[in-house]
Amino acid sequence: MAKVAFLGLGVMGYPMAGHLAKAGHEVTVYNRTFAKAQRWTAEHGGAAAQTPSAAAMGAEFVMACVGNDDDLASVCRGADGAFAGMTKGSVFVDHTTVSAKITRDLAAEALAAGIGFVDAPVSGGQAGAENGMLSVMCGGDAEDYDRAAPVVDAYAKICKRLGEVGAGQIAKMMNQICIAGLVQGLSEALRFGEKAGMDGKAVVEVIQGGAAGSWQMVNRHATMLDGKFDHGFAVDWMRKDLAICLQTADEIGAPLPITALIDQFYKDVQNMGGGRWDTSSLIQRLRRVDGDA
Repeated sequence: MAKVAFLGLGVMGYPMAGHLAKAGHEVTVYNRTFAKAQRWTAEHGGAAAQTPSAAAMGAEFVMACVGNDDDLASVCRGADGAFAGMTKGSVFVDHTTVSAKITRDLAAEALAAGIGFVDAPVSGGQAGAENGMLSVMCGGDAEDYDRAAPVVDAYAKICKRLGEVGAGQIAKMMNQICIAGLVQGLSEALRFGEKAGMDGKAVVEVIQGGAAGSWQMVNRHATMLDGKFDHGFAVDWMRKDLAICLQTADEIGAPLPITALIDQFYKDVQNMGGGRWDTSSLIQRLRRVDGDA
């Protein structure tokens, strides 16, 4: 068992840190709102720290799952940042979905301080975090990854190194590109069925095991048809992720025409007041276009 710090107790980080404690690791948590860290320790044991550096003090592994590039930089850098509290030979594991640029910049700073760095964004949503069934896409030095993987296993269904630092973030971008296209296609199909007078749930029962089937279809079709969009991963966060995808695509010269279009569809959902709806709410935009929402 390892001494671990976990930074960020949002809808993903809170249960992820809980799985580490359940697995027997010695866990110290940090959250920007300290009361939430105290609530976590009341539930799981361990310790709560007032700053990232205090949480990281003496830890073999420091995990982070925060909001965006700026949030990640703030918990890593400065006198109160995690890097200031980490010792040489420890490993920083970042589960945040951020740009490959901030990942590589922070990894270089960690390397200069003798700290390992693994970028390890996750997929599986709030349910995957709560059930310990996340897909973890990793980039970094092979030795650092090999040391961190058994700890990450506490909340992973699969954890795989895909290349050097930044590879995990590129893989997560690919994941989000796929999801955007899948959800839009599923939304169009379900709305098409509604307009044609079909029982969408009955149709999905027939087609979900065939070539059209997907996780999104199996797990989201019923709530999409019922107009319920409270599954955790919000449109606001999806737009943050797609912005990273589109910026990176521009930098490397990879066209993403469908992704760019669906990003604008998500903007429409935000303008409808659905920024906190989950990503399957694209169907609601189609209903609005038809004048039925």
